[in-house]
Amino acid sequence: MNRLTILSLLSLFLISCNASTGVPSPAVNSDGTVELDPHSELTIPPILDYTIEDGQKIFDLVLQEGEVEFVEGIPSATMGFNGDFLGPTIRVDAGDDVLLNVKNDLDQATTVHWHGLHVPAEMDGTPHQLIGAGETWQSYYPILNEASTMWYHPHAHGTTAQQVTNGLAGLYIIEDENSKSLDIPQTYGVDDIPVIVQDKIFDDGVMSTSIQGGVFYGDTMLTNGTLNAWVQVPAKQVRLRILNGSLARIYSFGFADGREFYQIATDGGLLETPAPMTSLLMATGERAEIVVDLSDGEEAVLMTLDDDRLPGTSGGEYNILRLVPDTGHDLADADPSPLPEVLNVIERWTEDEADVVRPLVLAGGVSEEPDPTDLYIEMDHDDQENAGGRSIPINGKVMDMERIDEVVNLGDIEIWEISNNGAPHPIHIHDIQFLILDRNGIPPEPYESGWKDTVLVNNNETVRVITKFDTYANQEIPYMFHCHILQHEDGGMMGQFIVVDPEAVANGEPSILDHTYALASLPFLPPDFGSNSEPFVCELPAS
Repeated sequence: MNRLTILSLLSLFLISCNASTGVPSPAVNSDGTVELDPHSELTIPPILDYTIEDGQKIFDLVLQEGEVEFVEGIPSATMGFNGDFLGPTIRVDAGDDVLLNVKNDLDQATTVHWHGLHVPAEMDGTPHQLIGAGETWQSYYPILNEASTMWYHPHAHGTTAQQVTNGLAGLYIIEDENSKSLDIPQTYGVDDIPVIVQDKIFDDGVMSTSIQGGVFYGDTMLTNGTLNAWVQVPAKQVRLRILNGSLARIYSFGFADGREFYQIATDGGLLETPAPMTSLLMATGERAEIVVDLSDGEEAVLMTLDDDRLPGTSGGEYNILRLVPDTGHDLADADPSPLPEVLNVIERWTEDEADVVRPLVLAGGVSEEPDPTDLYIEMDHDDQENAGGRSIPINGKVMDMERIDEVVNLGDIEIWEISNNGAPHPIHIHDIQFLILDRNGIPPEPYESGWKDTVLVNNNETVRVITKFDTYANQEIPYMFHCHILQHEDGGMMGQFIVVDPEAVANGEPSILDHTYALASLPFLPPDFGSNSEPFVCELPAS
């Protein structure tokens, strides 16, 4: 290792230990290299076991309280799936038929949302599929997505941010015949590494779970729940599946030595061709798969970069993961092959195929002189403590469980035109994967040209995305669209849409479009919502 690399690593890993964080610095060896602390070895989430019954893969998830020593000898209270913090990786193949038994052993209600998956509305894990304390919810569906890195997390309205920061999140990996046939790293935990990035605050070594007082930004990074994380990998090409699992922070990821890497996948699948880069911008909720070549035998530190594209609240240089090549590893017995020139084939829709252009105006929309007073509306209810009494609207409205905001016809191709003059917002749309048409009229960069379910919309920007709503229609149960800054979502920056089958409506099948129901007849409402004796009038979007 040369002197420049040693000095670079030394400067990067000397994180000060002070009374505010209580996080110890990594030890430094006499030759200037950073010591491999066994307590900081990256935790690799286990792959969740399953059973097969009548051709269906059956998985069991349990949400539970936990306790973790992020700093050795100092326990922190946590939550996790099938463990103390975070959750196991669910791994399936396209075409599988799956059933998930989700048991809630917490002392509070929750949901589990399969972020990015194309599933029926009643299986999506939205705020309308609440799982009470001690209850079990079954979610079952076929895997219709292509190879991709998805994730799962709670989605109960008003408590999502709190439950995620306590530790409730996990990866959901899908493979298909195309992905398996490619000459890319794909040995999980060896050369195919999950990387869940979250910013936290530590007080005397204890992870804080307080998120009161506005949007949360931490000053210490956890990677798969590990502080000062390192992982030993073969001295070859290594694939990192990165999830920005933070509540709000946007990151620019790169390597300390400035080395080039390739993005090979976006949220919903492989890119058509690898995209070379030295920095990767990711908002909360987004996923990206990258490949970095470590055949030079040099250590590489994945870190966050200061980047002009970042809002001021998201800046700062933080270490994420130290990659330590093992030149004697079994997988390093040959020179790395170049990445395939073709990774995927994406069939794209054109603008003239669109049946609908649907505007989503965030806060005050787009204007040359944004008016700060347009960015919030006052809330007349008291159940959004984290929003401080204010919420950021979409199309002038904040989330209302009793209101359907958009009605989509099954089979339609739609363009969603998302405009924003406030702070940057990552917008997530349930049910579908979409393709970015343009940002302020400019086509997307190659690294954003693949399937997406979450898109960052910057200040004074209009982003247009195109998608098709197919397979699933439900006249009574909605999907969500929302900001994935989780405290914005909890505070009401969210709307609801239903996908209706025009033929079913014409045939008189029950529909929320019939306007008036008794509360008891609406299966998506939580059991303690209002009084069953009161009529429910659903406010619908203007036709």
